[in-house]
Amino acid sequence: MDKDQEISKEDNSLNDTELKSVDKNQRGNDLNPDKKEEEKKEIAPEEKIRELEDKLTRAFAEMENQRRRFEKEKEEAFEYGGLLFAKEALNLIDNLERSKQVLENDDKLKDTDALNKTLEHLEIINKDLISIFNKNNIKPIECLNKKLDPNFHQAMMEIEDDQKEPGTIIQEIQKGFTLKDRLLRPSLVGVSKKIEDKNEKTSENIEKKENN
Repeated sequence: MDKDQEISKEDNSLNDTELKSVDKNQRGNDLNPDKKEEEKKEIAPEEKIRELEDKLTRAFAEMENQRRRFEKEKEEAFEYGGLLFAKEALNLIDNLERSKQVLENDDKLKDTDALNKTLEHLEIINKDLISIFNKNNIKPIECLNKKLDPNFHQAMMEIEDDQKEPGTIIQEIQKGFTLKDRLLRPSLVGVSKKIEDKNEKTSENIEKKENN
């Protein structure tokens, strides 16, 4: 009888252990529902293939964009690589123009054959330089009698002139140049403005004094 009771107790303890183990597993599953769902939702082979195709498409698109950027940078380097050299070369034109002005303003050389011959040679050199520049797409900006354009012109002074519309370029101080579609340097210019009426100006000054 005692042996039967001991066997029964052992069976009951085993059942309790099994129930506890099952309960722990159940609670573990309840605490990790995401894991359970992930196990249920396995990625199908077709979806994996679509994901890989999408990644490959994006990678090829990025490679194509990089190739285009490289080609554009290469073209710009070829076309505008001499930009700095072109800017420095403009000093030759400026120096020739200054030399010409100095000679023309020298009273001792005025109306002499030496001056005329020198100016002729300087003009020939200037034309040759302009021709070389044109062959390399370096072109002077035509500005006289045109409206001021901030993209190509820089106003240095205003000159009273009723014959021209205000803002019209009537004097070129320094010639500007472009390299293809890029600005090498702007033209330095003088623009026209209306001649001020002295009587109006005087009346304005009187009004200001009275208001003060």
